[in-house]
Amino acid sequence: MPSLARKNILFVCSRNQWRSPTAEQIWRNHPNYSVRSGGTSRSARYIVSMRDIQWADMILVMEETHKVRLTASYRTALNNKKVYVLDIPDEYLFMDSELIKLLKQSVNDILESS
Repeated sequence: MPSLARKNILFVCSRNQWRSPTAEQIWRNHPNYSVRSGGTSRSARYIVSMRDIQWADMILVMEETHKVRLTASYRTALNNKKVYVLDIPDEYLFMDSELIKLLKQSVNDILESS
């Protein structure tokens, strides 16, 4: 099977502290994806920027709230972007084994269907 162009995936949570950095770490070395992570809160370690939105082929947010915040800030830039809500609550620390399991299950389902 011929290799396809790498897909740019942006993972988003609130403070870019536990969930989205864990997702970025999981897929960091995947041959088919380039990944980044960011947060929607002003207190995020790294705040999602317009550049990130433009770069992304698909955006995976942890909660519906993150999608709402991105839409409020980047409505026009999101017009042709796929934004998926993973429904993963802020109950896990960075690289928590249960978080890794949830992320792999939900993200793989989306990646396989897209």
